[in-house]
Amino acid sequence: MDSLFPQDPIFPKGFSYIPDFLSVNEEAALVDLISKISLHTFIFQGYEAKRKVASFGYDYSFEKRTLTKGQRIPEEFQWLIDKVNVLLTRTNDFAELLVTEYPPGSVINWHRDAPPFDIIVGISLLTDCTFRFRPHDKALQTRKAILSVPLQRRSLYVIQGEARSDWQHSILPVTRLRYSITLRTLRK
Repeated sequence: MDSLFPQDPIFPKGFSYIPDFLSVNEEAALVDLISKISLHTFIFQGYEAKRKVASFGYDYSFEKRTLTKGQRIPEEFQWLIDKVNVLLTRTNDFAELLVTEYPPGSVINWHRDAPPFDIIVGISLLTDCTFRFRPHDKALQTRKAILSVPLQRRSLYVIQGEARSDWQHSILPVTRLRYSITLRTLRK
């Protein structure tokens, strides 16, 4: 039922969302580029996740809890990084680019991104998904505290500030193949 007074979605402070960040042709170019990248199964604390990844720039080991220099970010992604920088009025300080493939049924459980990273930018490709937030403080974690955000394909989101430090996020199971590209800056 439509409300007489439509409400804007409520996001945690420091989260922003831009639908239609990419054109259909830009999305197709990225999917083509991803098809040429060797993805490997994501391992988290000894468990294999259903998703596959490729990390460039810096790489965080969840087993060793260390950050190491990895493969150089491929030049073919530079136009995307430039487009994000223009939107966010930033300089080119993204230290990591992570490509993730989510087959149908895959999820991301509740978490905050690895401690060495600061600002997180995510770009959704091929299909929509449901992104969720809940307070990081366990005393505040109730069902009513969960905020759901529908992420459309070709959209962009940014997590920084309180949304990064005080909230966890997750993604509900996807129903169709989805790719994402995540850009991260390093903490100062």
